[in-house]
Amino acid sequence: MEYKIIDGKATATAIKAEIAEEVKKIMAEGGKQPHLAAVLVGHDGGSETYVKNKVLACEACGFKSTLIRYEDDITEEELLACVARLNADPDVDGFIVQLPLPKHIDEQKIIEAIDYRKDVDGFHPINVGRMAIGLPCFISATPLGIITLLQRYGIETSGKKCVVLGRSNIVGKPMAQLMMQKQYGDATVTVCHSHSANLKKECQEADIIIAAIGRPDFVTADMVKKGAVIIDVGTTRVPDATRKSGFRLNGDVKFDEVAPLCSYITPVPGGVGPMTICSLMKNTLQAGKGLLS
Repeated sequence: MEYKIIDGKATATAIKAEIAEEVKKIMAEGGKQPHLAAVLVGHDGGSETYVKNKVLACEACGFKSTLIRYEDDITEEELLACVARLNADPDVDGFIVQLPLPKHIDEQKIIEAIDYRKDVDGFHPINVGRMAIGLPCFISATPLGIITLLQRYGIETSGKKCVVLGRSNIVGKPMAQLMMQKQYGDATVTVCHSHSANLKKECQEADIIIAAIGRPDFVTADMVKKGAVIIDVGTTRVPDATRKSGFRLNGDVKFDEVAPLCSYITPVPGGVGPMTICSLMKNTLQAGKGLLS
């Protein structure tokens, strides 16, 4: 079967160009330049890369961006004070606190301190709740990126059987909600996780598999039916001596053996990843337009 690669990189580039055009128009009409701030605590390699890419994406979209850095010995009080300052700053439309945070800081407490109208990561319980019942909200970036890819590639989701592998608050749960909702996926959704009894059988029956379980090469050919659409959210760093960095990114899907069975499949890297940052830009644009204010 001839499969099609879902190119997240090209799609994200196109969307960022569309956003840049819109920002030009807003500013030409005397509107305000959208402003995204990012708070980075410590020096986690993955987080450093993400934040660097977010700053570059802001430039591509014509946004103003601010990076606020702290060492990983910052106290919870100091970080909460920083969040309060960003909440109160009228020039900042949206901001993110890059996760994970050091162990001594309560992540949930920080997330809940963010003004939900500026929560462009879509992690605040108010945004999560509004999303669950289909009200305007900031949808967390990875699920929004996946929905956008499915739409842009014209992939039929209505009435299809969709299996979501993984139940995290950041991907699995919101993804299942969106795929279920009439205005987005309109699909029949099953959520599987590490304790699911008939996981393989569920996958074999799925028209769409969204793999966000965080285990390299977890989805194998014997789990996939012919013509399925495969969205691979996994990004595990695995050692690779042939790479300059010493590692490569590995998805949750065993690409080489699964791809020939699929109608569409996302690669890793270059699939869902670029769309996540692109969704953050979409949310920031919406925040600048006062989506929830």
